[in-house]
Amino acid sequence: MFETTAFIHHFPYLGLLTLLVLGTLGLPFPEDGILLLSGFLIAHHVIKPLPAFLVVYLGLLMTDFLLYSVGKKYGRRIVEHKRFQKILTSDRLGKLENKFIKWGPLVVFFGRHLLGLRAQIFLVAGVMRMSWKKFLIVAGTSALFTITLWGGIGYVGGNSIQTLKKDI
Repeated sequence: MFETTAFIHHFPYLGLLTLLVLGTLGLPFPEDGILLLSGFLIAHHVIKPLPAFLVVYLGLLMTDFLLYSVGKKYGRRIVEHKRFQKILTSDRLGKLENKFIKWGPLVVFFGRHLLGLRAQIFLVAGVMRMSWKKFLIVAGTSALFTITLWGGIGYVGGNSIQTLKKDI
């Protein structure tokens, strides 16, 4: 059986990137959990902060852009595609389109932080034909906050565990 932790131990940066991609493809690897893991691995000196940040940041942008591109390619027909019917219903698409009309890029910026809506919002950004440059700027800026928050929590948690081990 494939051992996820063993893979990350031997190839930590590639492991983090792989988990991000697999999570985007629908496997049970939530983005926030991967960011927590990266902070934890930094705290335990398994990975270095700068390369970890670069891998995670570029991985987030790559996976976000993948969803955006699928939305742009299929347009409103995306709700008819079997693979995406689980992610985005026609009702949800209509509601998110209205949000995009009203608030535009802010939907992408804040949508990244809404668990369960992230993939839907990035797909709809493509459906709504948001410019790819604007999408990457907004998603990239938002990702900086996400990485800081979740990676920071993982780092602090990792340091807390080390402190507890010393004290015990």
